[in-house]
Formats: sequence, structure tokens, C-alpha cells
Amino acid sequence: MQGSGRLRGRAWKFGDNISTDHIIPGRYYHLRSNLPELAKHVMEDADPEFTKKFKRGDFIIAGRNFGMGSSREHAALALKIAGVSAVIAKSFARIFYRNAINVGLPLLIANTDEINSGDELEVDLAEGVIRNLTKGIEIKAKPLPDFMIKILKEGGLIEFVKKYRDIVF
Repeated sequence: MQGSGRLRGRAWKFGDNISTDHIIPGRYYHLRSNLPELAKHVMEDADPEFTKKFKRGDFIIAGRNFGMGSSREHAALALKIAGVSAVIAKSFARIFYRNAINVGLPLLIANTDEINSGDELEVDLAEGVIRNLTKGIEIKAKPLPDFMIKILKEGGLIEFVKKYRDIVF
């Protein structure tokens, strides 16, 4: 998310309980040291055509409990490397949420009922506003705290700490 807190892209919608195995299927575990290759398989088990339809900058939209399952950070990292702008869901598994912020993948919690696959979205992370340009509606999300926006702007927690290690917030 380095740069502006406004993102724009198409929505790709999934349901509830999307696990880390849906995000990166276990059969590709051997690729965990080759993240660009692993990223070619994101969401494959939830939608085998996903990587063919998806374009860098698009959004993943989901229901409740996105990222449930194992705690491996490779799931969030593979989404980021694949070019997902942000994941917007009704709720997230706690470990996935923290892993995503740590690797620099933006997340928003919102009611996703009014977003369909293919809808064009504009998202303001700091304000917590999702504009569904296709439907002409605005959806309020829980805005991210300032410190999380700062982590995302730096590209993740490691880069944030490198830059600000001597500053107390």
C-alpha cells in the first residue's frame, strides 16, 4: 500500500470461512521459499479460475472468518505478492489479520453483502470508506488505526521498524 491510502480495482467475492488452505493450497507448500511462484496459485481451491480473471490491484471480498486455519504468514504474503490491493471481509481470523498487517496487506472489516464479483470499488483505508462505483453506493468500514496505516505505508512491519526504530509513538 505504499503511498496513498486510496485503492481502486474490481471485487472478487468469496463466502464465509475461507481458510489459509483456500488461499494457498497445501499441495504447494513446497513453494513457500519461492513466493512469486506460490502467488500464482492463490485462491485456486476456492475458485480455480481466480488467477486468470484477477488483475493486480483488485480486491478480495469475503464473508466471515477469512483466513481461518493455520497461522502461516505465507497466505497473506502470497496475496500481497499476487497483487491483491486489500481484503474486505465481515471478519477475519485473528492470526491472519495480524499476519496481513505485518506483511503490508491491507484489510478492512465491513458488511460485504452489497458487493458482488466484478464490481468496481474505490477504497479509502484511513477513512474506512468503500465506494462501490458499479452500484453507486458507499459502505462504511471500520477504519484502520493510524499505526496500522503507517505500517502499511511502509510495506509491512519489518520496513516500518527499520525506518522508525528510534522513534517512540
